Amino acid sequence: MVRVVFLLILVGLIDSCNSDSHSLNLQQTSDVRDSVQLMAASIAHSVSQNGPAAWLQYFENTPGFSMASDGQLVFPGIDTAAHFINNILVKSMYKINLRWSNIRVDPLTTQLASISAGFHEDITDSTGKTIPQDGYFTGIAHKTPQGWKLFNAHWSSRPAH
Repeated sequence: MVRVVFLLILVGLIDSCNSDSHSLNLQQTSDVRDSVQLMAASIAHSVSQNGPAAWLQYFENTPGFSMASDGQLVFPGIDTAAHFINNILVKSMYKINLRWSNIRVDPLTTQLASISAGFHEDITDSTGKTIPQDGYFTGIAHKTPQGWKLFNAHWSSRPAH
């Protein structure tokens, strides 16, 4: 966590040094919000249509990528995420239907944004059983030459009732 915060501060400082202004104007703010919202919609569509392997299109392919779930670091890097998704998750999870709610995008710079949203997933496992899951997602989106990617992510699941 400390590494991620340090890296975000460093990226923000570098970006602000390359900018004529330390804050975003209204158009930049709107552009970042709109484009990160489009990324979120694309994630939900791609994962729902193509299964869990589609996540890898939206994770930043850099050593700094990380993902946590319910307070535990599950992917300390992109290599562990790719290995788990490609070798384990695609075999145990047949389908995911992902829906976001109340998406919030807070632009930090023209290249970074905080994203948070409620989520609902209907996960169909390899036996055909569908398991509903609700929770909250937070992450940092980074604008790369390939478009917006998740630099880090955290999923918090609500306990089943």
